[in-house]
Amino acid sequence: MDRPLSPAELLRLRADPTAGESHSPLFGAPLLGVELGAAAPTDGRKEGAWAWLSEQPTLLVGVARAGIAPESRSLADALDVVAESEQELAEICATCARAPLAALVLAQLLRGSLSRSIADGLVAESLAYSTLQAGPEFVAWRKERSVKQREPESEPALCVRRTADELSLRLNRPAKRNAYSAELRDALCEALALVVRDESIERVTLSGAGPSFCSGGDLDEFGSLPDPASAHAIRTTRSAAALLARVSGRVEAHVHGACVGAGIELPAFCRRIVAAPDSFFLLPELGMGLVPGAGGTVSLPRRVGRQRTAWLALTRRRIDAKQALAFGLVDEIRPAP
Repeated sequence: MDRPLSPAELLRLRADPTAGESHSPLFGAPLLGVELGAAAPTDGRKEGAWAWLSEQPTLLVGVARAGIAPESRSLADALDVVAESEQELAEICATCARAPLAALVLAQLLRGSLSRSIADGLVAESLAYSTLQAGPEFVAWRKERSVKQREPESEPALCVRRTADELSLRLNRPAKRNAYSAELRDALCEALALVVRDESIERVTLSGAGPSFCSGGDLDEFGSLPDPASAHAIRTTRSAAALLARVSGRVEAHVHGACVGAGIELPAFCRRIVAAPDSFFLLPELGMGLVPGAGGTVSLPRRVGRQRTAWLALTRRRIDAKQALAFGLVDEIRPAP
């Protein structure tokens, strides 16, 4: 990243109709940094002064190593993510260098995340995800790894048990750390559709068998569908996220161990998340040239805000249960039963 712009320098870009092109990943600039320790000029303190930033085709990173000047608070709120240390800035820059197109798509998705309905947000996410699956960053990631031969599974991917007015849904691929496969997705959709139809089910518990709640998407299935358009159609037709959002008020997630990708994106729709002390959380998708694709660009901003969602995805940091509680990502830390 070049030297961060001052708020005054950034404001002057508004009058430049080519600014979007000159600060874009297409021209070697995967992000634009803005120094937040400097005070914004008077014109930049007016209401709506920074609304135009949402139209810029580049990731906008606030640099706040020495804190945020009070006069630049509204500017900070308009940016995509804020780095409060050199380490955070280095992590964000490294991710953007690896996947500049995916970083841009993430920023554009999150900018409108809270203004869209959940249904519209899931469609937008799926379209973005499908587009990136055909892009050079994801193709390069796939070439770097070998796909393992799939072994038939002897147990159902999801265990469903009903007791009176309660339904227990337990992810059941412990040998795969409950990786989110097509089979598991389909089973979860079937169970959640039952909850939608049956209002006598008053409480649903979502949990996982084995050492982890969910290690994220099953990597051996990534990119295995014939084309991105079909993948989008499937993703929006069989959407556990959409069904979970419809019944979220009745669902409590109990998570432990690895909660990666889908392993936190889906629970974030639930009314309540209880995390075991050994839980950890990670959004790794940008490292693959993708964005969160299990509903995370919709669920996570509603829990922790769009900037913190961007921070999790762009730094690709692994955070523990205590930090997740401080973020508002989980509601309680409690030892697993």
